[in-house]
Amino acid sequence: MKILAPLFICVLFFSTSFAKLPEVSKGEPLPSDLFVELAKLINPTVVNINTSQIPKFRKGLRNDPYAQFLKQFFGPQVFNQQQAPQAHSLGTGFIIRKDGLILTNNHVIDGADIIKVQLSENDEKLYDAKVIGKDKRTDIALIKIETKVDLPVAKLGESKSLEVGEWLAAFGNPYGHGHTMTKGILSARGRNINELNKFSFLQTDASINPGNSGGPLVNVHGEVVGVNTAIDARAQGIGFAIPIDDVKKILTILEKSGHVKRGYAGVSLSNISPQMAHSLKLKSTSGALVTQIIESSPAETAGIKPYDVFLEFDGKKVSNAHNLSQYISDADLNKTYAFKINRNGKVKGLKIKILVHPDDKLAQRKKKKSYKGQKAPFNIGFKVINYNRALAKTWNLPRLRAPRPVVIEVTPGSAAEKSGLIPGDIILDINRMKTAKARQVLRSLKKDGFNLIRVLRGNRVLLLQVMT
Repeated sequence: MKILAPLFICVLFFSTSFAKLPEVSKGEPLPSDLFVELAKLINPTVVNINTSQIPKFRKGLRNDPYAQFLKQFFGPQVFNQQQAPQAHSLGTGFIIRKDGLILTNNHVIDGADIIKVQLSENDEKLYDAKVIGKDKRTDIALIKIETKVDLPVAKLGESKSLEVGEWLAAFGNPYGHGHTMTKGILSARGRNINELNKFSFLQTDASINPGNSGGPLVNVHGEVVGVNTAIDARAQGIGFAIPIDDVKKILTILEKSGHVKRGYAGVSLSNISPQMAHSLKLKSTSGALVTQIIESSPAETAGIKPYDVFLEFDGKKVSNAHNLSQYISDADLNKTYAFKINRNGKVKGLKIKILVHPDDKLAQRKKKKSYKGQKAPFNIGFKVINYNRALAKTWNLPRLRAPRPVVIEVTPGSAAEKSGLIPGDIILDINRMKTAKARQVLRSLKKDGFNLIRVLRGNRVLLLQVMT
């Protein structure tokens, strides 16, 4: 089944009523003006999200005469990877708190360098949004805008009591057509598409199209019951939504820590091919084969050994390595789970305590660490700091033979960002003048025209052109 990525979501947090919905009793006919009033209530909470992504590199700049001149002057090797034009995308979100907190899909804002929010369809003002938290596995993200007034908010309902056949309404910005409302029913519950999401989806026939991603799916009481996020590209009237009960479980985590922590057992896993099964005398290719145990990990403590085959996790069958990895990643942290393994042809039960993934611990430490740098002049839009061991360790920078300044901040939408400059870039020279200290960066930049900045990024040297 071909699935198109996230298409829209839904949420209502604290209720602010601009319209009063007609009373709806179960089993009674719906009031004739129900959806009219529903639109009046929900549309003010729905926002248009416009994102821009600046691909940092591209091969060849054959259509750029200026780039051709630079290529001849500096040589072709420095232009093997260069900055490409901005890529734009549209999506939807909705306000869940009056101070400008917005819920949307992760795929709407993931990878974006610039996020702009439009509150109403004809509003000329665009608000800069910052990412508060996001999680790819659940496809949920929180962003925030700053305004001087309290904003209308959507009210989050519950999805556990939904029944197939109930009326629902979807809101969003399909193909950028502004605030659009469609209606349909709940078609099914518990749709599992593991490639897309951690949670089982709600299925609806309310029309969903690209641009709806992040918009709310609402019941007849004006409560958000799901986050619509994908469609079946082969069909009409088959859309999928993340149940709002599952969304609410992670909102506080996202706002507090910025991401959802993953579970960790400390094993490397492999799928079992027919050849492996024959060699290891296994009766089936089902399960996850252990290829490595990380030292001092929960798996090592539990006694897991290479060539063990995981068969079950917490009573659920393990089909393959990816399947088990998802189980472990989604498990409750610091909780002990029962596993079944096949070791040398014998089925054995054991218990493993799932801990926080080490990468998540590192990310949390990095988030708390901040550095004060020197700001580049002429509103170019970046800050630099002198290279030091603490910074190199925190940001995983390469060791240098000679001191060089490091970019620690790039302003969204600035000339520096448009050029492809990113935090962590080590500046080698500016306009062919070597830079050993941050203050030399500031002195080397020119006010008008362009600046050529040569940077070390990982093990690559790039030449960037910054216009001023």
